[in-house]
Amino acid sequence: MKDFIIVGAGLAGINFAEVCRLNGKSFIVISDTSHNSTRVAAGIYNPVILKRFSLPADAAKHMAHIIPFYQNIQDRLGVQFMHNVPMYRKFASIEEQNNWFEAADKPALTPFLDTEIKHKKYPALPSPYGFGSVYNTGYMDTNVFLDTYCASLLNDGLLLKDTFDYSILHIAEDCVQYKDISAKHIVFAEGFGIHANPYFNYLPLDGTKGELLLIKAPDLQLDVIVNASMFILPFGNGYYKVGATYEWGDKTQEPTEVGKQELVKKLEELITCDYEIIEHLAGVRPTVKDRKPLIGTHPKYSRLHLLNGLGTRGVMLGPPMALELFESIEKGTEIPRAINLTRFKV
Repeated sequence: MKDFIIVGAGLAGINFAEVCRLNGKSFIVISDTSHNSTRVAAGIYNPVILKRFSLPADAAKHMAHIIPFYQNIQDRLGVQFMHNVPMYRKFASIEEQNNWFEAADKPALTPFLDTEIKHKKYPALPSPYGFGSVYNTGYMDTNVFLDTYCASLLNDGLLLKDTFDYSILHIAEDCVQYKDISAKHIVFAEGFGIHANPYFNYLPLDGTKGELLLIKAPDLQLDVIVNASMFILPFGNGYYKVGATYEWGDKTQEPTEVGKQELVKKLEELITCDYEIIEHLAGVRPTVKDRKPLIGTHPKYSRLHLLNGLGTRGVMLGPPMALELFESIEKGTEIPRAINLTRFKV
């Protein structure tokens, strides 16, 4: 008998699998490894919400947790998917500069915001008011992360490539049974796919569609992630990811012309060089209205658990939320109400 069945092989599911591995628990991941939001995400990690110059709850603790967590995976798999890259917030006015300095004076934000305005000149990115630099930022190459981790699972016989069929899940008092697999617990980490899950589809995970572009712009010559009306992420060899849109009505995975034009308009307001659109990507982020994760145990079935709602901060939230759920199941620790799925009633 396995300790865990994990349904879903995106950021949430893979991070929970790693927590199981680190704690000596047996598991199997079930996923058709098809399109998911992790694969089209920019993968940026940044402790500060730059739109409001605020720090999310436990951001400092989460940053301290994820760096060694992901480094351990890189070392074990012999691959690099984490890239430390400075993030520059482009100032649009003197007022924004002043707001930056006010934020940097707050004790919680001081460790993350450089108080020296950066006036580095990028020929194709006019910046008359300079930039503010954020510490401890970078990005995860999410495709490298998923591909190498899933290949490792497959090699070890720990990944079942299958579309999960909820109708044949049998829930007993002491275990769950799926096909020929018995386990003490099952963790659902399906992202927006939660809407097909009869056990957890009552939860208000709305999903937010995001679109981004992969462009080639050799003359842009950025060596930092730029945050302005959009982000521009240098991907190496003159390639950049730019985005992203936020659409609450359309829940399809397909890129749209409207989304593309919104991105092109913002990009051309920022840069002055030529560029080529290489790819147009879209995905639905697993977001909740209160912008908090959804983790915890089903109110009726004590062997059914959920790890979801990581939203736009999945790289940062994945490891600590996976650990939070794991310790709740294995040690009986209480999940804080702010992230516990019990804050929403059946």
